Amino acid sequence: MMDAIGWIATAIFLASYSCKDPRKLRLIQAAAALLWVAYGVVLHAIPIVVANLLVAGVAAYSSLGGLLLRRADGGAGVRREITPGSDADLSRISSPYS
Repeated sequence: MMDAIGWIATAIFLASYSCKDPRKLRLIQAAAALLWVAYGVVLHAIPIVVANLLVAGVAAYSSLGGLLLRRADGGAGVRREITPGSDADLSRISSPYS
């Protein structure tokens, strides 16, 4: 039973790479990391538990955090894509040579 948890977590983690949507990929990876946490708890392996709690937390935050920011600004999005030919505002960047 213990090994099954680890193998299922591995399969879910690997399957996450087939996702086209980066947010969905991170959510699936967070779920796999939580299974790894369960596996670590069963084995009493604190490093597995801590490492995968961190991975799950960062994956969930990076996925849901962006979603919450988009909702807070009315769905307008907080990112501005810089494309070739567009003017980037570099006025806030200081140079050690100036």
